[in-house]
Amino acid sequence: MKVLNLLRWKNLLLIILVQTLIKYALFPVFQVDTALQDWQFVLLVLATICLASAGNIINDIYDVETDSINKPDRVIIGKYISEKTGYSIFITLNVIGVAIGFYLSHAVNKSGFFALFVIISVLLYLYASYLKRTFLIGNITISVLVSLSLIIVGLYDLIPVITFENQDNQRLVFKLLLEYAGMAFVLNFIREIIKDIEDIDGDHASGMQTLPVIIGRSRASKIAFILSFLPLGILVYYVIMVLYNKPLEVGYFTFLIIGPLVYVIIELFSAKTKKEHRKISNALKLVMLTGVLSLLLYPIML
Repeated sequence: MKVLNLLRWKNLLLIILVQTLIKYALFPVFQVDTALQDWQFVLLVLATICLASAGNIINDIYDVETDSINKPDRVIIGKYISEKTGYSIFITLNVIGVAIGFYLSHAVNKSGFFALFVIISVLLYLYASYLKRTFLIGNITISVLVSLSLIIVGLYDLIPVITFENQDNQRLVFKLLLEYAGMAFVLNFIREIIKDIEDIDGDHASGMQTLPVIIGRSRASKIAFILSFLPLGILVYYVIMVLYNKPLEVGYFTFLIIGPLVYVIIELFSAKTKKEHRKISNALKLVMLTGVLSLLLYPIML
């Protein structure tokens, strides 16, 4: 169980869920042409979670000092798993993920796509070892990587089979995928700021230059509060302008996505303690989950 916690199994399940829904809930509705056979898609998911797991491990290895202050009960490296073993698992998972990426890139005749897996692997290492300690750059980097976990399905499954006849449909679906990825980026960026507010004590002691360390917990919370209006505004606009005549979809987006997001905004306005910010972080994770599950609505919406 400690190994699963080290890999952040809940986050991995969310990645598996969103990629599976894109492939089997979104693509069939639009009847797009796809490049990956089912077993190749499984390999794509496996490669993604291998790299994500490796990133989580190296992050924990570099965060032992800060985690011992911020969340001592959750420290695994050095207590249950040695640093040497952690590095071995990290390297093994990276090799598997990049090797699968190499195979899939050639399988869809897009050998250049292989570079994406190498870049992701390198960025995850740089994030843990350096970027996480820099002002906002770490937050942006990890949010980009989260959005890439959605985009990569379109890159490997839609782009390789674009033809003159199907290009409009393929590009329409890829554009929709980019919109989901964009929303994932924004929500995760806000959540990263909130997590930094939670971890300000350990981050300050370790010399990290996160937003809360630089400007203080209260000001950082207010910035997260202001940023939260961006996804809220986009979602409200979408419900009013696109879903207005679809009661089921309006209800889903209103109560399961917009509702929790409004809760986040209300709580952010007055949040001061670590416990309060942890509740907000969990609420944002719920918003991301219900946002992913909205992909199941497309067979009804269209």
